[in-house]
Amino acid sequence: MSDTIKLFRHPLSGHAHRVELMLSLLDVPAELVFVDLAKGAHKQPEFLAMNPFGQVPVIDHNGTVLSDSNAILVYLAKKYDDSGRWLPEDPLTAAKVQRWLSVAAGPLASGPATARLITVFGAPYDAESTIARAHALLKVIEQELAASPFLVGDHPSIADVACYSYIAHAPEGNVDLSDYPHLRSWLQRIEALPGFVPMQRTAVGLQSA
Repeated sequence: MSDTIKLFRHPLSGHAHRVELMLSLLDVPAELVFVDLAKGAHKQPEFLAMNPFGQVPVIDHNGTVLSDSNAILVYLAKKYDDSGRWLPEDPLTAAKVQRWLSVAAGPLASGPATARLITVFGAPYDAESTIARAHALLKVIEQELAASPFLVGDHPSIADVACYSYIAHAPEGNVDLSDYPHLRSWLQRIEALPGFVPMQRTAVGLQSA
């Protein structure tokens, strides 16, 4: 039985990139399966059978199908990380990691991720209020990263993986990162990790020049 994980994804999805990045950081063999969002492949019956919400990413691990990017991060950390660093067992540290998973699903999604949806995919959201939400979040993250190299202490965790993609690509949504030196150093630390893989960039927003 192959241990290769099928990852159903789109290269411009930050949610999908979280999983692709985690697989690579853990050195887990993966087969990347392109889901053509523009043609509505994620709304077809065969895809909805895997994820009724019709969203990428989805993984298929020898018949075990799982959706939701943060849930997949938990699965991969529990399945493949013997060190316990990516998802610590200590109750307090695990709770701190979960806090950031909640941030990734909440303020990160409604701020930097949505700002990028406007420019990359033409989503009909208000850019001004979305960018303001993004900066409100980034100010908090900047303060926290002033005290530690990663979001939860001295080692990277799935908290960092969950938050990286949309923050790194926030300039595509016209969210300027120049006022956040600790955050930019954090991005560089993640990008220096063995196994790091970048997400495809789009020449829009502040990246269009």
